[in-house]
Amino acid sequence: MCTVFSIAGIALSLTACSATHPGTPSAAATSSAAAVPQGSYVALGDSYTAGPDIPDQAGVTAGCEQSSSSYPYLVAQSLRLHLTDMSCSSATIASLNTPQSTGDGTNPAQLNALSAATSLVTLGIGGNDVDWAAVITRCTELDLIPALVPGGIAPDVTPCEAYYTSGGTDQVQQKIDAAAGHLAGVLTQIRHRAPHARVYVVGYPDLLPGSGDTCAHTLGITQGDLTFLNNEEIRLNSALRQDADAAGDGYADTYTPSSGHNACSAEASRWTEPLLPASPAAPLHPNEAGEQGMADAVMQAIAGTG
Repeated sequence: MCTVFSIAGIALSLTACSATHPGTPSAAATSSAAAVPQGSYVALGDSYTAGPDIPDQAGVTAGCEQSSSSYPYLVAQSLRLHLTDMSCSSATIASLNTPQSTGDGTNPAQLNALSAATSLVTLGIGGNDVDWAAVITRCTELDLIPALVPGGIAPDVTPCEAYYTSGGTDQVQQKIDAAAGHLAGVLTQIRHRAPHARVYVVGYPDLLPGSGDTCAHTLGITQGDLTFLNNEEIRLNSALRQDADAAGDGYADTYTPSSGHNACSAEASRWTEPLLPASPAAPLHPNEAGEQGMADAVMQAIAGTG
């Protein structure tokens, strides 16, 4: 997922078996003995798929920020597949059906790469539809003083949660529900365009800790609001999995293996970088280790062991 915003002057890019009838379990989801896909692999998604700022930057469309160390490239290398990487930073579910202008070029509609010859499709999308970047930006604005001032407001207060749930309605959850509805329609389109492909929806890795240290000096968000945001990410991943299951497609769980490797983890062990990255990656995005971990999760899903 990738949207550009600024925190304290820092530009942040936050953005990742064929079934004839929806609801019919696919071979990918039900059989660990399924044959490895052969031939053509199309990767769809946002910046968590593309890998902005991770060496080496590749791709034919300027501004999409694709990396040759992203999980699609790693999966393609492992399975010896021909990769067409259509992922692009800032992509939303709508970007799958329409050309996406990046400011440096225009990415064709991502679904245009699909055909009857496509044997594998991965799709990592939804974070920008939830406007995840703006949510985290707002949290840092609301939480900065309570999170950082010694002796200030208790770290378990939740100014951001109060803001997004005022009036008794969870605004983030509403956007998740809307994104899930749009994704369900896209999965149907993918099946029509690539009827012989094995399709996997790829969830988002663990970004923020749900408990433990407040990470105040890393992210400027109180512990209570870190828990709120973590729970919202879990809800998003759950919605993505439900859509994949309903369509008879596979789901690659990247959250579970990345638990404990979030942006607040030690530099040597984290999969996602904090606001000031120590490894080449965009802020609050997977680094090279994270993309490798996501690739491993996709491979496990394809093998039927994930």
